[in-house]
Amino acid sequence: MSDAEKTPAAEPRVLGVPEMGLVVLVGVSGSGKSTFAARHFRPTQVIGSDYCRGLVSDDENDQSASADAFALLHTVVDIRLRRGLLTVVDATNVQRKAREQLVRVAKDNDVLCTAIVLDVPEALAVARNRERPDRDFGAHVVRRQRRDLKQSLKRLDREGFRRVHVLRGPEEIDAAVIGLEKGWTDKRELTGPFDIVGDVHGCREELEELLTALGYEVSRDERGRAAGARHPEGRTAVFVGDLVDRGPDSPGVLRLVMGMVADGDALCVSGNHENKLVRVLKGAKARVTHGLEVTLEQMGAESDGFRREVLAFCDGLISHYVLDEGRLVVAHAGLKEEYHGRASGRVRSFALYGETTGESDEYGLPVRLPWARDYRGRAAVVYGHVPTAKAEWLNNTICLDTGCVFGGKLTALRYPERALVEVAAHRVWYEPTRPLPAAPPAARHRPGEPPAPVPPPPSAERGPGDTVDITDVGVGGPATGLSVATGHGTVRADAGSTLAALEVMSRFAVDPRWLLYLPPTMAPAPTSAEPGLLEHPREAFASFRGSGVGQVVCQEKHMGSRAVAVLCKDEAAAERRFVPGQPGTLYTRTGRPFFTDPEVQAEVVDRLRRAVTDAGLWEKLGTDWVALDGEMLPWSAKARSLIREQYASVGAAARAALPTAAGALAAAAARGLDVGALADTVARRQEQMEEFSRVYRRYSWDTDGASGLQYAPFALLACEGREYTDADHLWHMAVAEQLAEASGLVRSTRYLVVDTTDPAACDAAADWWRDLVSAGGEGVVVKPLLGARATGRKGLAQPGLKVRGPQYLRIIYGADYTDPDRLAVLKDRNLGRKSGLAMREHKLGLEALARHARREPLWRVHEPVFAVLALESEPVDPRL
Repeated sequence: MSDAEKTPAAEPRVLGVPEMGLVVLVGVSGSGKSTFAARHFRPTQVIGSDYCRGLVSDDENDQSASADAFALLHTVVDIRLRRGLLTVVDATNVQRKAREQLVRVAKDNDVLCTAIVLDVPEALAVARNRERPDRDFGAHVVRRQRRDLKQSLKRLDREGFRRVHVLRGPEEIDAAVIGLEKGWTDKRELTGPFDIVGDVHGCREELEELLTALGYEVSRDERGRAAGARHPEGRTAVFVGDLVDRGPDSPGVLRLVMGMVADGDALCVSGNHENKLVRVLKGAKARVTHGLEVTLEQMGAESDGFRREVLAFCDGLISHYVLDEGRLVVAHAGLKEEYHGRASGRVRSFALYGETTGESDEYGLPVRLPWARDYRGRAAVVYGHVPTAKAEWLNNTICLDTGCVFGGKLTALRYPERALVEVAAHRVWYEPTRPLPAAPPAARHRPGEPPAPVPPPPSAERGPGDTVDITDVGVGGPATGLSVATGHGTVRADAGSTLAALEVMSRFAVDPRWLLYLPPTMAPAPTSAEPGLLEHPREAFASFRGSGVGQVVCQEKHMGSRAVAVLCKDEAAAERRFVPGQPGTLYTRTGRPFFTDPEVQAEVVDRLRRAVTDAGLWEKLGTDWVALDGEMLPWSAKARSLIREQYASVGAAARAALPTAAGALAAAAARGLDVGALADTVARRQEQMEEFSRVYRRYSWDTDGASGLQYAPFALLACEGREYTDADHLWHMAVAEQLAEASGLVRSTRYLVVDTTDPAACDAAADWWRDLVSAGGEGVVVKPLLGARATGRKGLAQPGLKVRGPQYLRIIYGADYTDPDRLAVLKDRNLGRKSGLAMREHKLGLEALARHARREPLWRVHEPVFAVLALESEPVDPRL
């Protein structure tokens, strides 16, 4: 064949396909659909009718199984679309009925549907089928399918497909390229920070005042009109819609917001008032009510060009935005989780109007369903639409429409800080149909002044949907356990562990509103190579050095019981943030009240609160509550029964039995029997048991109420709107020392900073450890100096490695653990499981504190807290 006779290659054609949606391949048998799907999509994305037929009948060509095969196909497609996965249907789909069922599944899941038609010559399709041994039908079948296809091509674009791509002939098919397209609402790559502004409704002056208070610099056109605003730190404004109607200057608001959006300084979603304005500007009939008449009168004074710009802008506004890697959703009237990132008329309607019962209240306004009350989504949803007197968080949602046009306030939310900034309306611009609830007046702002502080809103746990449901912690639904997404990956606990945790939490825990955090377990340092020692600081330093952590702090390890203290400055703080009538609490690593005697618990809490007051921390931190992590001493304060039953009884039995055994052996030796080796063993056991007894006695002393107790804090966990896992350990130690100076109840912690790359520094620290444990100390904990969020070469570093002294380890491994034979066995211990558990619980602890600081609802905070408790039931050697 000459070059002139060759068929020219088709130009590559990019077929736009949504990243989350349904793709329906349409073509006769033999048109190459399966080959096309395999070339352009992952195997898991393609659902074929032949494959489903094989699953239900063991024969892909068994036509009698087609009904069951397509029932399975539709079920799989439905599940994948519900999970937000791109799904491709590989079937002939030449008949309208087959396509209608698929389009219906896509609509039910609020995703876009794309058709890709592979139109090949009939002769080619017949020839391909003839070459396939698994196809035994004649050319008449292809002919019938092709006739159906030609009829379908006339109406495909009217069947609900967002796009229809028709590829004619094998050349076009081979040259086609799939271009995955993000949804218009998907702006996950934008991480902010954002300033989200509530319903403006034509209140231009208040909007300029609010933007100025937020730090934006307003720019003006040649006539002095506000035409844009930019934040010097690169923050982005996000408007929740309803820019227009009712207020004194809707064109001015539009000019300002349109300029910000055009310059990349703002985003804006559509409100129901913009939606109605578009219909009127396009000439549609609509009732000119609810303030639209005001806007139309104001727009009449503007130029034709400006009106065209307004129409183009408002007509291009979308229903909602998904921002900050999916952690933030902005929609005018809010949005249920199953609609996030979806595209359909139903989603747009919900985003514009919310969900109503179809009834009207006494004012003639729609009765709305309280979707936010039952919201359990991972993303924070920020919205407006329904005027409220005060912006408050409820289940990770917040409404910012505080009725500025009705004489209320114009409110903005700083994100991710979750701080509110408000300005008061200059007057009542429009009388509301339904009176606004009374609310304290907002502080007025003058240009250039910082925004006045807004009191923190009541906790999200104040809402009627606040309670932690059993399904929120992975119990009661499918027996798959609990999976918690953290900032450092997903952590999972199995179903058995979550059930065990539920038993503990439901029966023994403190009031769940206090449980903002459970401390993680701690891994020991790698086993020491030193003769006669199981643990030594040198291995801890080497471990951190190997992971890329250059500086660590060695903290004295107190022999007590872990205790988290949550302390409130006054009753108002307790009522607002935690539990009314209780100024604070202390709880254990498993969330139980630390003291069984309520009077002792209250006395300790009161003394710790006074220590915070005397140290001036309320003022220094700008908070009215704090959470501390520390150790309560003595050990006997919590473990008296354990000491008596497990340790003292062993010591008493040894002191009674071993002297008798030694006497019997001495008598035997006097008779000439060779019992020297056994006598040496008994004598060594007596010395070891005395050391054993001295250890637990050292950590026990008498207490009377709070008298005799000591609390050694080593971390300030959180306070109002802030958690301190990013602070280095020297800062935490400084806070602990301030508390120790203020109260005799609080004990300071000795520590030493070590450069892991300096051998001399490591040797000096090892000597310090040896002196500490020789004087009766338990040991040290080696932590990254930079704090709990310190990272190494492989990501998040271990939060700490404990290095216990040889004498203390007697009560862990037994009085005789230092015998060479026993020590050799113990040195072969496997630490991987314990280290992995410590890291998983550490990630959960960081996540719990971060969620609490962001004022996420109680059930969201309890996910990682509950998961820590669940992981504690996993089988790990308790001696590690």
